[in-house]
Amino acid sequence: MKFTRLYIAAFCILGFGYQSKAQDFHLSMYDAAPLFLNPAMTGVVEGNWRVHGQYRTQWKAVNFKPYQTALISFDAPVKKWGFGGQIINYRAGVGNYNVTQGVFSVGYTLPLDKKQANQISFGIQGGLSKKSVEYQLHTFNNQYSTADGGSFDNGLANGENFGGQSFFIPELNAGILYYYAKQQSRLNPFIGVSAFNLLTPNESWYGVTNKLPMRFYAHAGTRVNITETLYLIPKVLYMQQEKFTELTFAADVGYFLKKSELYLLGGLIFRAKDAFVVSLGAKKQNYIAKLAYDINLSSLSGASTGRGGFEISFTYMHQNKDKKTVKICPRL
Repeated sequence: MKFTRLYIAAFCILGFGYQSKAQDFHLSMYDAAPLFLNPAMTGVVEGNWRVHGQYRTQWKAVNFKPYQTALISFDAPVKKWGFGGQIINYRAGVGNYNVTQGVFSVGYTLPLDKKQANQISFGIQGGLSKKSVEYQLHTFNNQYSTADGGSFDNGLANGENFGGQSFFIPELNAGILYYYAKQQSRLNPFIGVSAFNLLTPNESWYGVTNKLPMRFYAHAGTRVNITETLYLIPKVLYMQQEKFTELTFAADVGYFLKKSELYLLGGLIFRAKDAFVVSLGAKKQNYIAKLAYDINLSSLSGASTGRGGFEISFTYMHQNKDKKTVKICPRL
């Protein structure tokens, strides 16, 4: 079996319920990481700067080497501009398939009215990804031996012709975001579109043509301020990458405890044909922490007994006490 088939299989086993060449990084709490969701969110923050970290592990129930994703990002507004950067690392499977991606991000926010309630942001990201694999840890058809009842022998020649164990590819992403920034209003709608892998770079260990397809996000929702202490954010995400599509419906809720000045956070996420996700968290002043767990609903649910993935996120937003700004995305 050619290694490219194993590479494809490693992604298909994620349980998304669709077929494709390959899929990019995947997070359940997708909008907890702003630069991951849309480059236009760069610098769209109430404060001087923001740092975010997120970690996900999945398929521990069916794989002794669970798939792991780690992300860290930083961004800051400078007047109408926003500047930031993001590093993601993804590791999966027996062959230690690994992707490390680093991008720089620039955003620009433009008010659409004199009161600066309606805002539109544009963003662009650029950087590099390094992909690597230890193919010696895999077994291939040529390494099957009939001795002792039949088994694979890594000492036998695999018959493959690898060009190397790693390569770099360029990254170019862009996005646009509209949001209503006046938090005192009953409704704060937002809608955004982002596109990734705009250069459709070639990725192959064999030196053949194998283009990485572009990935598109469309996300929308609204913050509903039910009372002074209670809000609800219904939202939807649609993602498409070549033949692979994903549709996610979600709702976040926040309740403010006045005495302790603490927001209690909760959320429900339904990813069609894949998973049901429950999240819990808290927001205290400039700190936001969230936990989420995927309950697997895909065709792998029989093997996984419903156990999917665990995810944690942490955000810190530094701000001066006297700072006033309308540059607030209502998703938080």
